[in-house]
Amino acid sequence: MLTSELFYIVYDVQHGSASYMKTPVEKHIMFDLGTGSIKDRNLTFSPLLNLKNKWRVMQLDEVVITHPHRDHIDDIFNFDTLSPRILHRPKHLTEADIRGDSRNASGEQKKIDKYLEIHNRYNTPVPAGENPTLAANNGNVEFKFFTPTQCPRDNINNHSIVTVVTYLGVKLLIPGDNEEKSWQDLLARKDFVEAIKGTTVMLASHHGRENGFCPDLFKIITPDLVIISDGPEGTTSVTDKYYNATSVPGTQVWVRSVGEFQTRWVLTTRNDKAISVRIGFSNYQPTWWAEID
Repeated sequence: MLTSELFYIVYDVQHGSASYMKTPVEKHIMFDLGTGSIKDRNLTFSPLLNLKNKWRVMQLDEVVITHPHRDHIDDIFNFDTLSPRILHRPKHLTEADIRGDSRNASGEQKKIDKYLEIHNRYNTPVPAGENPTLAANNGNVEFKFFTPTQCPRDNINNHSIVTVVTYLGVKLLIPGDNEEKSWQDLLARKDFVEAIKGTTVMLASHHGRENGFCPDLFKIITPDLVIISDGPEGTTSVTDKYYNATSVPGTQVWVRSVGEFQTRWVLTTRNDKAISVRIGFSNYQPTWWAEID
């Protein structure tokens, strides 16, 4: 059992992304708003309602929407149910940028309408004492956010926020659907390169697809574990490339169904369903592990 625990879960939302983090002092942060459950074969499963109704999270301290594509905002109509205090999103994107992206032009406009309504509503600066991503407010968890802005805006994947979270020496890298161009944009920044060095766990960009894999990124980092959030494997999946980019020893993953640790390098929601990462103290020593069913 861990004490002073940071808990992070990647939901098995089929093609899409949704993950949740609870800090050691119970700050509640959501990353993206995908829906569905591969495990339960439920296309309408809402991670937000699950947090409220099953886990009794009555309010989120922050929601990070990496970029407003449908598979990252599918649960947007339940956003207000948890009354998030803060919304973090790529503010530089205009309504024309968002609606003009080809992936949104043919999508569900009501979800884009709702996103824009929320985007326009969350415009009050957050006092430092109320910011859940400041280490002094969340149990010494460090958050750093990076937003690429230099790429053309016809593909807003390349404007996805990338979050770096560090606790007890364990570093999580949480991107959106960043493709090669935006990775190169970020890798040109010294502060980004310094921030990602020593990455322990990475959520694969763009659902583990070919166009989200950037070889130059892995000249800087060698994660112990890569997590891929995606539905059925397609022809553009590059799980093997992520496997080859991880560290040689791999990671001890607790498999609850068999009650044992197994060595893994890559976990996927399509095969492993919801995936958890726990970081904390065990017998006064910092430690971490991943868990699957």
